[in-house]
Amino acid sequence: MEERREEIFSRKVRAGKRTYFFDVKATRSNDYYLTITESKKRFKDDQPVFEKHKIFLYKEDFDKFVDALGECVDKVKNDLLSDYDFEENNYDKKYKSEPLDNDLSY
Repeated sequence: MEERREEIFSRKVRAGKRTYFFDVKATRSNDYYLTITESKKRFKDDQPVFEKHKIFLYKEDFDKFVDALGECVDKVKNDLLSDYDFEENNYDKKYKSEPLDNDLSY
């Protein structure tokens, strides 16, 4: 069972049917890591159920992760979907990052 760690900083990004949570957490030895959680609300027997997927990202991998993510996003935006108007459909206008409230139902 996952032990709950102290959350230092959190951001929530609502994106349509999905919500992404970016949480900075501390280890017992005051080291820091990031968890990225994708949460989707589903219904089972007319009851809401949250399906979630989580990635743990450790400090030694931050730069490699950001570099790879940036390269992949650039590839899609510049080469694969160069005709797509990302500004017109910019999620930042609709789905801004926001501080995490106390709703931990993810």
